[in-house]
Amino acid sequence: MTAQDLPPSSDLPQIGRLTVAELFVSLKAGLNDFRRAPAFGLFFSAVYVLGGFAMVWLGAGHVTWVLATSLGFPLAAPFAAVGLYEVSRRLEQGEPLAWPAVLGVVWAERGRQIPWIGAVIVIYFLFWTFLAHMIFALFMGLSTMTNVTGSLEVFLEPQGLKMIAFGTTVGAALAFLLFSLTVVSLPLLLEKELDFVTAMILSVRTVSENLVVMLVWAAMIAVLSLLALLPWFLGLIVVLPVLGHATWHVYRRALF
Repeated sequence: MTAQDLPPSSDLPQIGRLTVAELFVSLKAGLNDFRRAPAFGLFFSAVYVLGGFAMVWLGAGHVTWVLATSLGFPLAAPFAAVGLYEVSRRLEQGEPLAWPAVLGVVWAERGRQIPWIGAVIVIYFLFWTFLAHMIFALFMGLSTMTNVTGSLEVFLEPQGLKMIAFGTTVGAALAFLLFSLTVVSLPLLLEKELDFVTAMILSVRTVSENLVVMLVWAAMIAVLSLLALLPWFLGLIVVLPVLGHATWHVYRRALF
């Protein structure tokens, strides 16, 4: 592909001001999108649910397999999210919903900027995995011979509680940073012709200019996702597509 064949770059959208009330409006709109096109939501959420089952099943004594699935999962996740965004976009624009059209858009993203976001998520995942092991070693280094899977009470000791508190704090901060990088950059890259760096910078700026509201949105995503994980990942079948559709509507209100 030559420079002449590349599509022209899109103009940068303007950042709007969000309110907490708009988050609930977006969540309701996401639920409505899921109700209008449940087959698509169930299909794309299955990527997450089956990926979770695969990591649990393959991870039983097979470190190599769990590493492979863990690395592949962040690469597949953005494309599943793009599928949900495309469904919401088509419902919004009154365009027909057809499997070849929606999956064609997802497939076409492999040659655009979304794969770079997936690569960033993988690097982020590897960094967090390394950091989590470092935190464990720093706090529990004198207990390395303890089989923590069979002696969970070690985490209830003072050092274990400190490790949990510190690890949770660091993990939450890193999770919010990743959220800031991707919350509007993924739907933006679906709709606009921008490079992924510009999209991520704009996403971070959007979060910083709507910090309180975006903190609430991140907390809502975390709580709903955690609750959905409890019944063997099965709650994710409904929660993930609703959140995916809702994220599209948050993006629509955040940028114009």
